[in-house]
Amino acid sequence: MANSNNKRSVTTASAPITTSAHVKTNRPAVAEFNPDYTYVKKDLAKIGIMAGSFITILVILSFFLR
Repeated sequence: MANSNNKRSVTTASAPITTSAHVKTNRPAVAEFNPDYTYVKKDLAKIGIMAGSFITILVILSFFLR
């Protein structure tokens, strides 16, 4: 079986791009990306403590429910 390659050519009319004369230039040249993830670390610690305590409770309950 032969593969049929149906390709369409897409042509778009290019309109001239106009730029505004009022461009703000008071931005820093390089934008720093410095996120603060301290709340994520705290949440992960809470999730870890809760998961560990739930597993411990389940192990203890398994001894009593036999």
